[in-house]
Amino acid sequence: MPKFSPLKNTLIWLVVLAGFAFALPNIIPREQLAGWPAWLPHRQVPLGLDLQGGSDIVLKVDRDSLVADRLEATIAAIARALRDADIGYTGLSGSGQEIQFRLRDASKSAAARAALAALTAPVEAPDDTGSPVRELIADETSGQEPLRLRLTDEGIDFRLSAALTQATEVVRRRIGEVVAVEPVIRRRGDDRLSIQIPGLEDPQRLKDLLGQRGNLAFRWLDSSMPPQQALDTQPPAASEILYSLDDPPVPYLVERQALVSTPDFADAQPGLDPKTGEPVVDLKLTADSSQRIASLLQSASRRQFAIVLDGQVVSTPALGDVIEGDTARLSADLSEEGAEDFAALLRAGPLPVSLTVIEERTVGPEVGTDAIATGLKAGLVAAAAVAFCMIGFYGFFGLVAVIAVIVNVVLIIAVLSLLGITLTLPGIAGIILTIGVAVDSNVLIYERLREEVRSSSEPLRKALDNGFSRVLTSIFDANLTMLIAGAMLFLGTGAIRGFAATLAIGSVTTILTAHSLTRRLIRGWYRRRRPKHLPRGIRTGFFAEADIRFMALRNPVFILMASLSLASLVLLVSLGLNMGADFKGGSLLELRSKAGAADVADLRARLDELNLAEVQIQELGSARDILLRIPSQEAGDNADQTAMGLVRAELEDDYIFRRVEVVGPAVSGELTRAGTLAVAAAILAIIFYVWLRFDWKFAAGAVITTLNDVLLTMGFLVVTGIEFNLASLAALLTIVCYSLNDTMVVYDRVRENLARYRRMPLSVLIDTSINQTLSRTILTAITTALALVALYLFGESRVVQSFSATLLFGVVIGTISSIYIAGPVLILFNRRNNSLDGTLGGRGTIRQDKATGAA
Repeated sequence: MPKFSPLKNTLIWLVVLAGFAFALPNIIPREQLAGWPAWLPHRQVPLGLDLQGGSDIVLKVDRDSLVADRLEATIAAIARALRDADIGYTGLSGSGQEIQFRLRDASKSAAARAALAALTAPVEAPDDTGSPVRELIADETSGQEPLRLRLTDEGIDFRLSAALTQATEVVRRRIGEVVAVEPVIRRRGDDRLSIQIPGLEDPQRLKDLLGQRGNLAFRWLDSSMPPQQALDTQPPAASEILYSLDDPPVPYLVERQALVSTPDFADAQPGLDPKTGEPVVDLKLTADSSQRIASLLQSASRRQFAIVLDGQVVSTPALGDVIEGDTARLSADLSEEGAEDFAALLRAGPLPVSLTVIEERTVGPEVGTDAIATGLKAGLVAAAAVAFCMIGFYGFFGLVAVIAVIVNVVLIIAVLSLLGITLTLPGIAGIILTIGVAVDSNVLIYERLREEVRSSSEPLRKALDNGFSRVLTSIFDANLTMLIAGAMLFLGTGAIRGFAATLAIGSVTTILTAHSLTRRLIRGWYRRRRPKHLPRGIRTGFFAEADIRFMALRNPVFILMASLSLASLVLLVSLGLNMGADFKGGSLLELRSKAGAADVADLRARLDELNLAEVQIQELGSARDILLRIPSQEAGDNADQTAMGLVRAELEDDYIFRRVEVVGPAVSGELTRAGTLAVAAAILAIIFYVWLRFDWKFAAGAVITTLNDVLLTMGFLVVTGIEFNLASLAALLTIVCYSLNDTMVVYDRVRENLARYRRMPLSVLIDTSINQTLSRTILTAITTALALVALYLFGESRVVQSFSATLLFGVVIGTISSIYIAGPVLILFNRRNNSLDGTLGGRGTIRQDKATGAA
C-alpha cells in the first residue's frame, strides 16, 4: 500500500475525531451539558415537531382584506385632502383597487390633483434598493369625466410586506401570552408566516387567538332609525350596520366614529365581577381617553353603546354600567379561559391585517416519544442486520465496513448538530436508509479488491492499491447522484426536506468513510500483518465463476417488464393514486379513545351530523386507535380549519388527538407543484450528470431504466392503495437514485470492458460485465432490503411503514431493471464503439488491455 500524505492522514483523522466530539452532546442529558466547559461542543441535534410533539402552523395574510383596508383608508384620506383644500366633490367611492369621484366645479381639476399630490407621491421602498414605491396613481381624465385613482400592485405588496413584519411581532406576543415555550417564527414567501411551537397540546386555543385582528372599539348606537329600516333603505352617512355574534346574528345601527379604540387601552387583565362572580376583562384606559370619557359619563351615562370586536358587536350595555373612573369592565358571557384569552388578545395588540390558518401539523408529545423510540429500535435492528450480513460475507473486512458505517452515522449526527439542521422522522428514515446504501460502497471496494487480487500476478500490496484507485470513480459517481437528489429535494417542503438533509449529508460522509477511512484501516491491517493473501473470511468467491447468460433471456424479460410498465401507466391514468392530504387538501387525524375501544359506528354517526362530506374511518393497530380522513371542504382557505374546529368540539371529550394534519387547498396545490418540481429537477440533474460522465446512449439507457422503475413503483402504489404523500414522493426519488446507482455500476463496467475486449460480441460483453458486478448487486440489494425490512417492522409510524414498503419494492425492481432493462437497451442502440476517444468522460484510469477474446 502507498505511503499516504501526513497532511491527508491528519485531516481525515481530525474529521473523524471532530465528528465524535460534535455528536457526543446528543447522548448527554441537557442538565449535564450545562456544566461542560465553554470550549467543548454543546449543541444537540434539534428535533422536529414530529419527534418531540408540538404544532406547526402556517398563517397567510388575507390580501383581499388588506386591499379593502387600504381602499377605505385611502378614500378617507382623499376626502380629508379635498375638504382641507375647500374643493367640493360628490360620489367618492371605490371598488377593488379603483377609486373615483366627481368635482362639483370641473375647473378645479388642477387644484384637486395638487391637493392629492401628497397621496400620489412615491414612498420609501421596504428594501435597500432605494427604489421608490408609488401606492396611488391618478389616471388621466378630461372634461366632465370622474377623477379616477388606482391603488398599485407594488403599493399593495409594500403594505403587505410591512404588515407581515408587524404581524410577526404581534403573533410572537400573543403566543407568549398563552404558552411559555419560545416559538420559531419564520416568514415563508411574500405573504405567510410559519410558526413552530414545541410541546403545544391545545392548538385550537392558539389558532382562535391568532385568527382575530384584535381591534376593539366602543361606538355609540345610532337611534335615529331602527336597524331594519336602515337595512331596507340606507343608513345615515355617519353610521353603518354591524351584526352581533349571535346565531342568527342580530343587526345594529352603529356610529362609525369610535368613543375609544384599541390605542386607548393601556392594559387588560382577566378578573371576576364582584357582584355576580362571573369572569370579566378589566381594561385600563389611558389618561387622555379617561378624561375624554369622564365628561360623557356625566352627560350620557345611560346611553347605550356597542362593544365592537373586529367589526362584530359583542354586547350593547349602557356607558355607565361598563366604565368607572379609568377602568372599563367587559362582561359578555365569558368563561375563565375566554376572559384570559380576550385579555391576552388586547395586551398583545391588534394585527395590522387578517391572518388565516392554511396549514396545521400537530403531534402529541407521546407520539413524538414513540416515534423516537421506534426510530431508534428500527435503526439498531437495521444496523445489526447489516453488520451481521457484512461480517458473514467478508469477515475481518466486513468488520472494517461496519466501523466505517458507524463513523458515517456519527458524522451525519455531527453535521446535523453543528449546522442546527432539524432531525425529523423522515430524516431518521434517511439515516437508516444510508446505513443500507452506504454499505454498497464497501461492497464495491471489497469486490474490486478481490477481483484485482484474483486476476493480477502482482503482489498483494500493489493489487490492493490498484483496487482502491480504480473503484474511487464508481463510489464518487454513485454517491454524487444521491447528493444531487438531496440537493434537488430541497426544492420541496415538509417531510421531503427532512429526508433530503440526511440523504445529502450521508452521500458526502459516505465518500469519506467508505473510501478514505476504509483504505487507511486496511492499510493499517496490511502494515501490521504483511499478508500475502486476502483474509480467509471473504466468502463471496462463489460469484467469481458466475457465467450466467442474462442476455439470452433479454427479449421475454424485457417484454414482460415493458408490459408491466404499460399496465402500471394504464392503472395510474384510470384509477389514479390514493392522494394524501398533502396533495389534495383536507385533514388527517390520529385519535386514541380515552376509555376502552373506539366505537367506529358511534364515531361515524357523530361525524355524519357535522356534514363534512365522506369521512373515512380506519382502525390503526389497536382497537383504541383510529385514523380519520376528512376531505377538503373546498370553500376557501379557512374552511378546513372550520371543519377541524367542529371535529374537535365533537370528539375531544372522548378522544385524544394524537396527530393532526390540516392542509388547505392553496397549500396542497403548492405542495404538488413543489414536489413535482423537485422530482423533475432531480431526475434531469442526475441524467445530465450521467450524460456528462458517459455519453448520450448510456444516458438514454439510464432514462429508460429509471422510467421503468418509476412506472412500476407507481403501479405498486395504485394496486396497494398506499397513500401518496410527501414521504411517498421522497421514496420515489430515492428509488430513482438507487436505480441509477445500480445502472451506473453496470454501465461503468460495460464501458471499461468495451476498452478491454474490443472484439467481444456486445451481448457477451454485457453478460460478462453483469457477472463481474453480480456480487455487488446482490449484496447491496440484500443489505438495503434488510435495513428497509427493519424499518417496516419496527418503525410503527404509518408514514414510515408506507415509505419503507415503497422503497423495498423499488429496491427489488431497481435490481432487476439494472440487468434486464439497462443491458438490452444498450444492445438496442447497438452500443459497440471501438473508438472510445471522447466517451471516457475524463476517466483516464480505465485500463486499456489488449485482450480480445471472451472472458
